[in-house]
Amino acid sequence: MNQQKSYRSSFILLTTLFFLWGFITVLVDSLIPRLRELFTLTYFQAGMVQFAFFGAYFLLSIPASYILSKIGYKRGIIFGLFTMALGCLLFYPAASYRVFGVFMFAYFILAGGMTILQVAANPYVAVLGSETGASSRLNLSQAFNSLGTAIAPAIGALFILSDKIKTKDEIAALSETAKDTYLATEASAVQKPFIGLALFILCIAGIFFFAKLPKLISEKSEGTYSEAFKQKNLMLGVLGIFFYVGAEVAIGSYLVNYFLDMNLVEVIKDNNMMRSFAESILNSGLTDNDNKAIVGVFVTFYWSGAMIGRFVGSYLTKIINPGKVLGIFATIAMILILTSISTTGIVSMWSILAVGLFNSIMFPTIFTLAINGIGDLKPKASGLLCTAIVGGAFIPPLYGYFTDEIGFKSALFFIIICYAYILWYGYKNSKKVFV
Repeated sequence: MNQQKSYRSSFILLTTLFFLWGFITVLVDSLIPRLRELFTLTYFQAGMVQFAFFGAYFLLSIPASYILSKIGYKRGIIFGLFTMALGCLLFYPAASYRVFGVFMFAYFILAGGMTILQVAANPYVAVLGSETGASSRLNLSQAFNSLGTAIAPAIGALFILSDKIKTKDEIAALSETAKDTYLATEASAVQKPFIGLALFILCIAGIFFFAKLPKLISEKSEGTYSEAFKQKNLMLGVLGIFFYVGAEVAIGSYLVNYFLDMNLVEVIKDNNMMRSFAESILNSGLTDNDNKAIVGVFVTFYWSGAMIGRFVGSYLTKIINPGKVLGIFATIAMILILTSISTTGIVSMWSILAVGLFNSIMFPTIFTLAINGIGDLKPKASGLLCTAIVGGAFIPPLYGYFTDEIGFKSALFFIIICYAYILWYGYKNSKKVFV
């Protein structure tokens, strides 16, 4: 009984980490439209924010596992949390001095801490109870990860995007005193949320320091990376994770700018239901908020769709071959993007938001299909698949580049190609039996 209680309390504590990195990952998106105006960036340059953030996964996933093997998982979690807090604190000088390079460095440090947490938390959750319940526990923890991603856009809209930002010319026209006051206010709008996050993260680190977590029995790592590279379906799955993460993040990162480009603010104001929803989230009338905040609150539906779809998809993959489910979801995602491209107004808006619902099962399903039947190589395979999260570093800035050149809607065809690959991978694995 005491052991079960210990497992339960440890599971709850570890699940807060899943929520935390989901929340912070999407909160990053809220800064992109603000940074673009503050630093007069192109969409490509704004997309480089995601390059710094997700590039950490590529560089640090395998080193993180090495660090954990040396200092242990509990100390590794605490180290990861302190690294995240440092990243958040670096936003203070970056905003004060308006140095974009420091912002990029802060994102990288923040993501480095999250990488360590992901490598540590997943195996911990897997062993906190019976082996047969490992998948259920991980799905539940991932659901809270999705809860974090669902809440973050509303928080970002309320605390980061709500005040009106002056253009470069408007700032230049201010007196020196007024300019200093305005820039200090702008810095504070970025600093306060991330200082608060840093304090929250440090509190969690303190809890982990005093918590008595069950000892994790390390799984023997058999095989080599060279052997893993020879597994064709695994490597195709690595590419699938790359495209999935990149496509999901690219859409989420540019939704605010996409909606503004379609002039959806007036559409929202004229729709009583949508207007009421935005006002309830922003806790004020729409005239008191910047246009980015008004459209930004609806990004919540993109990420909350992933949370809902995860529960539905977990059931579907039990009764239907996972490869088929993956193919169906990828197909629907492509249809929804094409709908958004070919329409305007509310239809275009809600069709692109609905893509989030069908993103839900893609990561775990691709992951499961990729490691199916490779035996002792699974630990190495997991490292490679986690490294593929770097897709979130490359595809968003590429999408931003295409947007600069040919516009939002035409650039979305690049995202469709990503989902087309996922559709093919699902079809390729649709007749395989899990072993």
